[in-house]
Amino acid sequence: MADFSDGKILGAQPAAAVEGGEVILTCEGYDTSDYAACRVSFDGWRGRLISASSERVIVGVPDYEVGQSADEVHLDDANGTLIAPLTVGEKLAENMHPVGNPAIDREDGTIYVTLSGSRGQKMPVSIYAISPDGTVSPFNSDITNPSGLAFDEEGTLHVTSRYEGELYRITKFKEFTTLATELGVATGIALDRRGTIYVGDRSGTIFSVNSIGEARPFASLEPSVAAYHLAFSPDGELYVTGPTVSSSECIWKIDAMGNESIFYKGLGRPQGLAFDEAGNLYVAASLHGHRGVVRITPEGERAEVVVAGSGLVGLAFDDHGNLIVVNTQKVYRVPMGVRGYSVF
Repeated sequence: MADFSDGKILGAQPAAAVEGGEVILTCEGYDTSDYAACRVSFDGWRGRLISASSERVIVGVPDYEVGQSADEVHLDDANGTLIAPLTVGEKLAENMHPVGNPAIDREDGTIYVTLSGSRGQKMPVSIYAISPDGTVSPFNSDITNPSGLAFDEEGTLHVTSRYEGELYRITKFKEFTTLATELGVATGIALDRRGTIYVGDRSGTIFSVNSIGEARPFASLEPSVAAYHLAFSPDGELYVTGPTVSSSECIWKIDAMGNESIFYKGLGRPQGLAFDEAGNLYVAASLHGHRGVVRITPEGERAEVVVAGSGLVGLAFDDHGNLIVVNTQKVYRVPMGVRGYSVF
């Protein structure tokens, strides 16, 4: 075991991260005089030192294997090792292609993610199921470019296809039916308390779809270059992100009548979003140049990065205080100790 340094780590911001995340360590007395002796590791696996001074060190979380996680960061200098708590989320799966939020079956905790593929590309398996113990299994091979995933109160999975412009319904027995068609470039999806389904067409329309598949325009927003992402808050309003070419983008709030207003502005490429029980909004985005999961208070007054990560596109809370986050290839489980909000 390494000797302890005379310095110390006062704190880490944010306190959680996944691959590609950059974390700022506030230090006291970190010795940078011998560059060769300066290293960072996470429970034994080597990370990256991005910049360092005696009081402030920026570290990068490297790629790591499926099943790995960490709960400490070790910062070495010529005098020994500084240690501080830092949660690095467990990698559950890789070689996926999520383009939005994962969906979690509340009955058994299974996580569903897409292998969406490029536009028009038919994948051998398009949706995978990940059990709580990390077992990855094929779930569906019928949908081209699955994009949005969401469960209803009965445990039926609803899936949008951005290629076909359709909304599908898949039962627990994998029975597959088309619920609605002609939904444009159908991406994000969310259900309200009544079971009405909302689908974001990235070309500018949010549709509402009833239980028999009747669709009507509900709201209209600026077209997105990537996708619309949707989530309902505890107060019953619909929140929407849709990345554009702007460097200072907003989160939209839409009331029951389809009237939109800006909830928060100043994010870079905001994508998937989810709420906790207290009404805080979590969104995959960049804030002031820092990438990861941003938490925004219920009134939109304060925002901070709470999970550092690169290229994140979606997130969802499970029933055990974990945040499931996905980038364009991988799935992680990050212990947050936060109860997520679920419509049902």
